[in-house]
Amino acid sequence: MKGLYLVTDRALCGGRSLEDVVRQVVRGGASCVQLREKDISTRDFVDEAHNIKKLLSPFDVPLIINDRLDVALAVGAHGVHVGQNDMPYAIARKLMGPEAIVGVSVETWDDVEMAEELDCDYIGVSPVFETPTKTDTKGAWGLEGLKKIKEYSRHSLVAIGGINERNAAEVVAAGADSIAVVSALCSAENPCEAARGLAGIFRGIK
Repeated sequence: MKGLYLVTDRALCGGRSLEDVVRQVVRGGASCVQLREKDISTRDFVDEAHNIKKLLSPFDVPLIINDRLDVALAVGAHGVHVGQNDMPYAIARKLMGPEAIVGVSVETWDDVEMAEELDCDYIGVSPVFETPTKTDTKGAWGLEGLKKIKEYSRHSLVAIGGINERNAAEVVAAGADSIAVVSALCSAENPCEAARGLAGIFRGIK
């Protein structure tokens, strides 16, 4: 997993359709999209996921579903991301298959150590900085925590939490293989330009 990773939040889109924001961000250089929905019905989530997958197809950008393995399977998504309180990794991998992208969140050092035993495609370091979009975590890792994980882990690191154009360079320099961004893209006045700026920071360092 490399580059700019969009995590969606429809509440932050400022009245714009989620599809429009996703399209703009991908045009700006995002290399992966994670569809995250907490407050809509399963039927609506499946319909939305179908639409987003179709939108992403011409860009060759993978669609990752947050948490909901049933939705990921229903739409043939490229992968699923699971947190520590979601579907166990082993079940997610078995059902999604060996070719799917499966990412796992790590919120504590115990999580990091346990992830070393998994054949996941990446670990999501969550959160790097405190952020209002992630309120159920156990404290921020900070840049030093991210560096420590990079030195220890064999997995690709997707950093998430409070990342924006002001601090993205530091996060990449600290070891992130990918930067996952929510509000700095979904709430941007021009999501395409915001994505272009963040992707450019990543390319300039890596």
